[in-house]
Amino acid sequence: MMKETMKAVGLTNYLPIDHPESLIDVLLEKPVPAGRDILVKVNAVSVNPVDTKVRSPKDRTESAPRVLGWDVAGVVVQAGPDATLFKPGDEVFYAGSIARPGGNSEFHLVDERIVGRKPETLDFAQAAALPLTSITAWEGLFDRLGISVNPADNAGKTILIIGAAGGVGSIATQLAKYAGLTVIGTASRPESAKWVKELGADHIISHYEDFVPQLKAIGYEHADYIFCLNSTEKHWKRMADAIAPQGKVCSIVETDEPLNITLFMQKSATFVWELMFTRPLFQTADMIKQHELLGKVARLVDAGVIRTTTSETIAPINAANLRKAHAMLESGRTVGKVVLERFE
Repeated sequence: MMKETMKAVGLTNYLPIDHPESLIDVLLEKPVPAGRDILVKVNAVSVNPVDTKVRSPKDRTESAPRVLGWDVAGVVVQAGPDATLFKPGDEVFYAGSIARPGGNSEFHLVDERIVGRKPETLDFAQAAALPLTSITAWEGLFDRLGISVNPADNAGKTILIIGAAGGVGSIATQLAKYAGLTVIGTASRPESAKWVKELGADHIISHYEDFVPQLKAIGYEHADYIFCLNSTEKHWKRMADAIAPQGKVCSIVETDEPLNITLFMQKSATFVWELMFTRPLFQTADMIKQHELLGKVARLVDAGVIRTTTSETIAPINAANLRKAHAMLESGRTVGKVVLERFE
């Protein structure tokens, strides 16, 4: 019996994005769900920095095409024998796992414990812009920094979000405001500053200058929390200076060189990492928290508290259009998320 196939976009060589074979159209075997996996018909995907980092040139070759893509919105077509959260026909959104094939394929297998129901008020393209950034922002704020979701607990508290106009920053700004924090966002261009203000930031400062003088100029000695979404090493000393005594700093950006953690000692400050792939990568006991938090994000979207950050939609999903989206992201000038929809 012939096995069913599906369209996908993958790579076998790690090449610069202007190379026509950096991402290629391929036919792959359509997967079948086992255990708690569900099989999703992919309607839309979005592109994240992780896609460009994984695809970037390196001296390695894949024997079978590697599929990227860690932001998906689609419809469940089949559920594994142990799946209990979803059934065929359910509309879902999720980021997936870095340890498994990504979602740039017509059909995609994913563990149901890291999947949420798609917001009802969004179409698939708008929903595809949200999962990876929402999980990162939610985990960073409420799990890693330990901020309460209850606004009454955060009266008078400040958070400095470094890189507030980016994908994660756009969601983190909205969530921090929802949690009752005074939000100070960094932005470097007039259009990004306007974007961050529209998302609810109380103040904008520059990430090209020292933070403390800028904080003092708007009436703050320091920030109770700092969420670093841009160049950890570049801002390391500035963050140590700006964090409140006993404050907490979280970063999502890996470093190229060792950093001096002693800078935070005198203030008894906490430094913590956030990587949204940790739970699925290590199959942690609390992995289902991603299912739960995506459900909360969907409800906040449907209530009008959080808005999607889609800035451009491209169709259809194919190698040429994904190469275009990667190039846009690598330019460093995108505001919001680039989304692709529909396989043809």
